[in-house]
Amino acid sequence: MALQEFIVEVIITNKEKARDPTGETIKRDLLAKKGYDMVSNVRSGQYLRFNLNAENEVRAKDIVEDLLNKLRIFNPVTQNFKILKLQKES
Repeated sequence: MALQEFIVEVIITNKEKARDPTGETIKRDLLAKKGYDMVSNVRSGQYLRFNLNAENEVRAKDIVEDLLNKLRIFNPVTQNFKILKLQKES
């Protein structure tokens, strides 16, 4: 079977119970000081975009999940990941 190129977009976020120093700093030092005190919480994260070759969408998803877990790109104790988008490159 011929390989196809896919784009897989992933977001990594801190779990709700995990401390988020970046989000806390944005809320405390930027938003609150500039009058945006109506914002009650800020959570930060990471966005990753992978271009990869795979046989199909299922395999592309499996490859990304595998590399995220095996290469420890995210910390499963304190973070979650979600595939936002998976599409064939046109």
